[in-house]
Amino acid sequence: MTINLGTANEFIARHIGPRSEDEQAMLATLGFDSLEAMTDAVIPASIKGTSVLGTDDGHSEADALAALKAIAGKNQLFKSYIGQGYYNTHTPAPILRNLLENPAWYTAYTPYQPEISQGRLEALLNFQTLISDLTGLPIANASLLDEATAAAEAMTFCKRLSKNKASNRFFASMHCHPQTLDVLRTRAEPLGIEVLVGDEQALDDASPFFGALLQYPASTGGIFDYREVVQRFHHANALVAVAADLLALTLLTPPGEFEADVAIGSAQRFGVPLGFGGPHAAYFATRDAFKRDMPGRLVGVSIDRFGKTALRLAMQTREQHIRREKATSNICTAQVLLANIASMFAVYHGPEGLKRIAQRTHSLTAILAQGLRAMAVPVVSDTAFDTLTLATGDATHGLHEKARAQGINLRQVDAGHVGVSLDETTTPADVQALWQLFGAGQTQPDFQALAASSGTLLPEALLRRSTFLEHPVFNRYHSETELMRYLRKLADKDLALDRSMIPLGSCTMKLNAASEMIPVTWAEFGNLHPFAPAQQSQGYLQLTSELEAMLCAATGYDAVSLQPNAGSQGEYAGLLAIRAYHRSRNEGHRDICLIPSSAHGTNPATANMAGMQVVVTACDARGNVDVADLRAKAIEHRERLAALMITYPSTHGVFEEAIGEICAIVHDNGGQVYIDGANMNAMVGLCAPGKFGGDVSHLNLHKTFCIPHGGGGPGVGPIGVKSHLAPFLPGHAALGTAEGAVCAAPFGSASILPITWMYIRMMGGAGLKRASQMAILNANYIARRLEEHYPVLYTGSNGLVAHECILDLRPLKDSSGITVDDVAKRLIDYGFHAPTMSFPVAGTLMIEPTESESREELDRFCEAMVQIREEIRAVEDGTLDKDDNPLKNAPHTAAELVGEWAHGYSREQAVYPLPGLVQSKYWPPVSRVDNVFGDRNLVCACPSIESYQDV
Repeated sequence: MTINLGTANEFIARHIGPRSEDEQAMLATLGFDSLEAMTDAVIPASIKGTSVLGTDDGHSEADALAALKAIAGKNQLFKSYIGQGYYNTHTPAPILRNLLENPAWYTAYTPYQPEISQGRLEALLNFQTLISDLTGLPIANASLLDEATAAAEAMTFCKRLSKNKASNRFFASMHCHPQTLDVLRTRAEPLGIEVLVGDEQALDDASPFFGALLQYPASTGGIFDYREVVQRFHHANALVAVAADLLALTLLTPPGEFEADVAIGSAQRFGVPLGFGGPHAAYFATRDAFKRDMPGRLVGVSIDRFGKTALRLAMQTREQHIRREKATSNICTAQVLLANIASMFAVYHGPEGLKRIAQRTHSLTAILAQGLRAMAVPVVSDTAFDTLTLATGDATHGLHEKARAQGINLRQVDAGHVGVSLDETTTPADVQALWQLFGAGQTQPDFQALAASSGTLLPEALLRRSTFLEHPVFNRYHSETELMRYLRKLADKDLALDRSMIPLGSCTMKLNAASEMIPVTWAEFGNLHPFAPAQQSQGYLQLTSELEAMLCAATGYDAVSLQPNAGSQGEYAGLLAIRAYHRSRNEGHRDICLIPSSAHGTNPATANMAGMQVVVTACDARGNVDVADLRAKAIEHRERLAALMITYPSTHGVFEEAIGEICAIVHDNGGQVYIDGANMNAMVGLCAPGKFGGDVSHLNLHKTFCIPHGGGGPGVGPIGVKSHLAPFLPGHAALGTAEGAVCAAPFGSASILPITWMYIRMMGGAGLKRASQMAILNANYIARRLEEHYPVLYTGSNGLVAHECILDLRPLKDSSGITVDDVAKRLIDYGFHAPTMSFPVAGTLMIEPTESESREELDRFCEAMVQIREEIRAVEDGTLDKDDNPLKNAPHTAAELVGEWAHGYSREQAVYPLPGLVQSKYWPPVSRVDNVFGDRNLVCACPSIESYQDV
């Protein structure tokens, strides 16, 4: 007997669901004798062999974790006083354990199906209430990507709504965070908006501007009274956005009370680790009159079919998949998981606890300032909340060196000034260490004496006098027992990957392995400031460099930027690279973007943001790009053709045979090819977009590469480019160039990049290829099992699909009156999240099982779909009433089950349509939600306690 003494890599088999015997049985169902034979029949001959991924076997979980731990150890964790929008914070242990590290929360999908999302919708409603209360504005969204991109959204928001229609100029205060100004410039230039940075206090004439952005408190610490400034802009018909610090707003007059039109900012310091820049939830709040133009998602209160309070995403007609190039934003991913952490931070601490944190932080700042002045260290501003700027003159460089020698990072304001920002984690000992640093041998002030005599640095006229967070949810769960049970109660309302398969087409809801998630909460990754000196972040430098190389190998591209912190940001960065490339060749007039009619709505929305004009190309009856129409439009617009945006495999779940020809047509007419990476899970290890014609692709690391969806975010959307586009990747001041920055931090959502590094390291080239093959096998197995019950709408030349399939339910509406919505809601009774509804074709279901689902789970889903078809047949033949049937009334709640039963079908058929459900039943907390009622009676903050308790 030979024993393998090496460390076995069992991860591939842990990640991939079907066992070898299942694989053979599924292949036999499809008529193939091997995985390679099936793959050969699916991948078009023209792109076979384009993959440049290696064939290594990967590493075990233990080995990969050990290797990553060694990399993390190269990061140096200094005491950070850099501030600039990023602060140390304590993540409460019950939130860390029961939310951030809990798959019931981090594996959930965007709450588009509200009946199975009531828990996370409630957490997001709490977030919206928190933001609305602290900012003094009545409407807040359910989070944006980061403060800088929220500011950019505010700028375009002001442009849409300002009455100063003739102006293309936007004023940005010189007191804004530098990274915010950089992103503003990036976003403004393609839209023809001129950003003027200046001192608002010295601005006499506001008439040239359609809007303005102010920082409160200022980036360098001062607190300005903006009431007169806001009035000046309003008199000029301009709108005013204020970037405000949430913790400071517990003590300062909120922006809504001095007539600001918009408040934006970051919720990071509410319990979310620094994470080298992200992910962090941004917020956006505005006036009620502007709610339909607000970017991002909005949670609203509605009712279910019994009149019970129920939550949902409101006003979905604003979404980019409906409005396309006329959408308010291209944002698809939010920062839901991080917004939920921030909301629970507020729930746990309550209003008084938040004020205590703010008051303690401010008191230490005031004591620090008084001590520094006593030692003749010039403090620039007389007002401050938590940040001081010190005039250090010629001693500045030496002070930074001395501070780093003591394990301290100060903010590098300029050659003659340093900044010091305190936070929740600062202690009296830290203040004394700072005195010692700046005192240059002087006698230390007496801390206790100063603490007893120190006043406030907050302006009396700007002290907050209004109350906030009075709702019971923020005043009950202050013990760990109560919070733990509250989080469990919310999680029990939801359906996530920890309960069942989520077969969403184009969304790739695969396993988020525990070994991939563990490093996210390591201090070496979580506690590093994004603007820490490069020599302190060598671990991150190695991680990002290695990950970029891994993604280049997976895609066939030559360079990668990890900065975009969502797929929408990746799309945008990709088109900006194309735009800059054309301009470098004196072809800046190229502004036409060809987009197939089947494309996801983010594509045309992004093209519009990049200053391009969208020209739609047709698709044929099989869902493929109509090559003749594409060629005709490429030739027609050849002088102005900038790009083609195409998803591959197609949005219809098929490997289009003509992809090489399509790329050639665009290139021959002077354009560049952007290949949307949403469906990359069908290609890794099998074919490479960078080798078969793509010039740039964005990748959804929260799809193909295992970063979890978190209930709707975080996401990461890096872009891969060919070498000629590499010079035009996003820049950042922290990387030596601010030009082209698309988000606030140089590496975007850096702290979740270890998830993808771990996945690729453990799978290796061989495992990644096998994952793609198994994703294709699982999708074709479902298609084959269901095709006799529901038509499969699109297939490739061999009658096979890629990694997803589309079932056509439109004939059923004609024969029975049953709609795709009815089937989606009925699946809840079977314990499943519905597949993607009515995209890319109305009245269809798009199913993507991924490689992580076992044959047993695939069969369970197929059995549910077959049984639902039998129920529809019963409606068709009159056995079930066309209006009173299990589909029209789905989903069924436990409350309905024990109440008066007046239906023409049994309770058992309603809730136990298959025997296996008796042993494991998911009970939706509400019945079908009334979307129309919710939009007509919009409530988007915590309702009254009576209705709140009913949810």
